Amino acid sequence: MSPSTSQQLISFAGALLILAAYIGHQMGWMSSRKTAYNVLNVLGSGILAYIAFRPFQLGFVVLETTWALVSLYAIVRSKAHE
Repeated sequence: MSPSTSQQLISFAGALLILAAYIGHQMGWMSSRKTAYNVLNVLGSGILAYIAFRPFQLGFVVLETTWALVSLYAIVRSKAHE
């Protein structure tokens, strides 16, 4: 079963969010310790994890779910230290 156009567009948006954080960090535009960086990662990886469940793709589910949870933990941790 091939992904629908809407799934393709949603997954593309998720990838763009992660890439925006990655490029922003690599170019020195944002710090990986800042909330914005981690929010981009949570949203992007959350979207991709959701897409990976339909159809179930174990490797991508594990990767994206872990990515989202670690990024969410970083947000919670940074808020606790404010």
